[in-house]
Amino acid sequence: MSRAQAGPIRLLIVDDHPIVRDGLRGVFAGDPDFEVVAEAADGLDAVRVAETVEVDVILMDLRMPGTSGVEAITRLRERNHPARVLVLTTFDSDRDVVAAIEAGATGYLLKDARRDELIRAVRAAAAGQPVLAPSVAGTLMGRVGAREPGGLSPRELDVLRLVAAGATNQAAARELLVSEATIKTHLIHLYNKLGVRDRAAAVAVAYQRGILG
Repeated sequence: MSRAQAGPIRLLIVDDHPIVRDGLRGVFAGDPDFEVVAEAADGLDAVRVAETVEVDVILMDLRMPGTSGVEAITRLRERNHPARVLVLTTFDSDRDVVAAIEAGATGYLLKDARRDELIRAVRAAAAGQPVLAPSVAGTLMGRVGAREPGGLSPRELDVLRLVAAGATNQAAARELLVSEATIKTHLIHLYNKLGVRDRAAAVAVAYQRGILG
């Protein structure tokens, strides 16, 4: 969904605590640039609402009874839903951060963020720009630093750039004059170094760390 269109950024607030939803609604109340169009109390409800209400950005809690935030993000991505998901949670563990990013979250913010930080993050998410809380960025850096003492090799960087450009393994192999098996091996190595499990997450983390510009 393009944000070049006129009108406020339409928000869906997803959290199992009514008082949190009320507080978030209050953050955007009275600001003509935003409109809270719906709320949901769990991930399953969030997916249902997102399919019936036009939404630009979903503020998504992670740990909720029933369907979790990560599960909801995964389902939305599988259905090619155009809304951007900005995770808003109290958890910044390695497991939570990476799982959310791999599922397809555009941003990850903590609930202790200031109002102006939240508003900037929502604007960035609506524009498709990744946004991470400082502690979350530190978590990712710590994960990568623990796994990547030597950095990516020149050939791994070549493969990563081709993947970021949308190349398949077969196309990358033709471009680099190697076998598909070799490309798969390079991908495994760079996944390990970046601390991710798939192509999309590798590209996202590479952009966040400035490996790709």
